[in-house]
Formats: sequence, structure tokens, C-alpha cells
Amino acid sequence: MGKVQEFEITFTNNKVVYNPGESISGTVRIKSSHSLQFKAIKVCCVGSCGISSKLNDASWMLEEKYLSSTLSVADKGTLPPGEHSFPFQFLIPASVPTSFEGPFGKILYKIRAFIDTPRFSKDYKAQRPFYLLNVLNLNELPDIEQPSCAVTTKKFNYLLVKTGTLMLKAYTDLRGYTPGQVIKLSAEIHNKSGKDTGYVMASLIQRVSYKTKRPVFDLRPIAEVEGAGVKAGKHAEWREQIIVPPLPQSGLTGCNLIDIEYFIQVSLKSPEAAVTLPIYIGNIAVNLTPSIPHPMAHGVPMPTGPSLNPAAVVPSAPPVEEELAGQLAAGGGDSEEIPTKSHSQQDPSGAPLSVAPYGHASGPVLPQSQQHVQSTDGSAPLFCLSTGATIPFFTDGNATPVPTSCPLILPPEYSTWEYPHEPPPTYEESCSSNNSSFNSSMR
Repeated sequence: MGKVQEFEITFTNNKVVYNPGESISGTVRIKSSHSLQFKAIKVCCVGSCGISSKLNDASWMLEEKYLSSTLSVADKGTLPPGEHSFPFQFLIPASVPTSFEGPFGKILYKIRAFIDTPRFSKDYKAQRPFYLLNVLNLNELPDIEQPSCAVTTKKFNYLLVKTGTLMLKAYTDLRGYTPGQVIKLSAEIHNKSGKDTGYVMASLIQRVSYKTKRPVFDLRPIAEVEGAGVKAGKHAEWREQIIVPPLPQSGLTGCNLIDIEYFIQVSLKSPEAAVTLPIYIGNIAVNLTPSIPHPMAHGVPMPTGPSLNPAAVVPSAPPVEEELAGQLAAGGGDSEEIPTKSHSQQDPSGAPLSVAPYGHASGPVLPQSQQHVQSTDGSAPLFCLSTGATIPFFTDGNATPVPTSCPLILPPEYSTWEYPHEPPPTYEESCSSNNSSFNSSMR
């Protein structure tokens, strides 16, 4: 670096995660081997969002700024050889959005420092990112403690001349969750036909909208679980759990260019049928205080209040189909439990995440690598931010918060999976195939 041997920025107490309304402070440290003339030494606090319609494009089509403050820590003069420190402090506005990084846009915050030298001399620059967490308190959303429910019916033809009717109904225990919590999902399938259905699939899906001139939508499955099909003429029930991995919060309040939505999609293969359950991901968990119990259906609380808002929770079937669904349910038929065939969630080591049986425990057993980001206070936010494919984790308490690169809690093959995909062969099919080859070799 010439005359300047070291030029770095440090934050007070090594803090790297901040909330809106807080002050960010630190020191610019300069170490020079010779005298250095300068016109000014300045520190800037900047924050902005940029989006593009091209993948991983740094030339933004649209941009909005949240922070742009400059502080002159030293005016024109000469720095003698040695070490020099210049303190700085900035106030973060209360309305700035959470940090985010995706394939078509980013919300970034940085502290920049530069030494402005006389003409024909080399200027020196340094920068360091910091992260903002604009906490989303799920308890501030209306009816967040209510279940999210949807139902659809489908009439279909099979064997050329025969017809059948199928009803698919799904519901979650809540409408909002925080990372580390468990989504309890229930589904009912009434198969009023003479044909077995294909497998049932539940997916936690993230939808990120980048509001360019022609909006870009990034839709990706976060976790998937698959259950067996339903026999002809049967009424089946399916109960499953999905652990919420570290994810950016819903909405990105304060940002007008990027929006994040989450929903559970429960779909059936052959005949094709699907319902969508909108949910929210936040930072402060829903406070489930004792209250008047909700009406129960098959052991799962059913919604009793109005929906979140008219646009957010919309049944996937019109009233006439709901009436038909009620007739199907009243029609009865033998009820059975749907077994789960496969679960996509696993920790980075490859071992499946350990989850207690539905209704027998309050939450999952997280891997050791994740336990340090959990707060002892259930109402406190988690100090973990998602920035696309990797998540920087930050310790809580007196320990030095150091960001580390860690993959999402997703199976490594997610990037190559087609969606939807065919299930692997069953255990019985595999055994049948092996036995046949074994028997042929013995003859």
C-alpha cells in the first residue's frame, strides 16, 4: 500500500449486527511508514438496495438508498509515521430494512473510509460491511395465532369412462413461525373413486419478488416431505412437521424493491391437486397465551376468526367446492393414516434433523452447530441473517460476534433437483427386485 502499511476499520466491541435506531461506532486505524500528506480523512456510512433482472448482475436496474452520511475525521494536514486512530459514530435511521442478499438483488450496509491525498498522489480506501436486523414481531400481525387452512376438490376421469371425486384439505397450527420452530401440518384426503392416488407432497416454499420494470420472481423449495398415496375409496389423514431453517423475514419492511413471501404447498400426484397455505417468518415468536380453546377437528385446531387480510389468505376452492367437500367428508369411507416416505431436511453434516413425534414435544432437537444462535429468551430475536445461499451467524452475549459462512439446512442436492420429482422406489420394490435377481442366480 505504499506509505500506508495498514488501513482498517473496526467496530466497537466487534459488533456487526445492529438494529434500526441504534448507533454504530468504531475506529479507523492507519499505520504509515513515512509522512503522509492528505487533504482530508473521511468516513462514510452507506446503505442501499439494488435489483436487476439478470442473475448475479452488479449493474443495478433500480436502486434505493437508506443511508448516506459522511464524517470528516481529519482535515488537511500531514500524518507522521506510526499508528493513528480516528473514532467515528453514526445514527442508524429507524426505518431501514433488514440486510438481504439474493440472486437478483441485495440490501447492503457498509462503513467506508478514505484518505484524500494531494493531486498525483495515491488515494487510500477501506470498507467493512455490517448487518441490520429490523425485527419482525409476529405478535403484531392480526390473527397470527390462528391456523392457516385451505381446501380444494377435483373431479377427474380414469379408465376412459369412469369418473371420481377427490377432496384435499390442509392446515397448519399457526400462521407465523421463527427459525428453529416446527410447522405442524395436517392434511385430509377423501378419495371417492376406484383408483389409488399418487404420492402427497408438502413443501415450504420461498417466493422473492424483485420489482424491476418486468418483475422477477425467485421461487424455491426450502424443505419437502413426501407421504404415500391414498387407496381407492379411502379417507386418509396425514400429519407431518417441517423445521423452519434460518431464513430472512417475511416482507422486508422498509424496502420497496424486494418482497419475501412464504407458503406451504400441499400437492397430490395423480390426480393433480394442490392447496396453498400462506405463512409468515419472523424474529419474535407468536406468544401463545392460554385462551378459549379453538374448535377441534381430528385433533387439530381449526380457524375461528377472520383471515389475515383479504389478499393474504384466500381459500383455493370456491364455496360450492367447500360444500362438495363437506358432502365427501360426511360420506365417510374408511379412514387411515398416511405414512411418510421421505423427508428432505438434514443438517450440513448429512444427518437428518431429529424431530419429536407430532404432538409429543414442543420443538425440534437442533444440531450442535445451530444451538448457539438460539436465545434463552423465547421472545428475543435470533441473531442469524440469511443472505441467499449462505447465512452469517453471530454469537449472542459477551462472546465476540464473528460471522461464519454456513450453508442453509438443506440437502446438498437441492440445486440439482427437479421440482416436482418422482419418488424413489419403495422398500418393497427394492426387495422384490433384489430377490428376483438372487433367485435367478441360485437356479
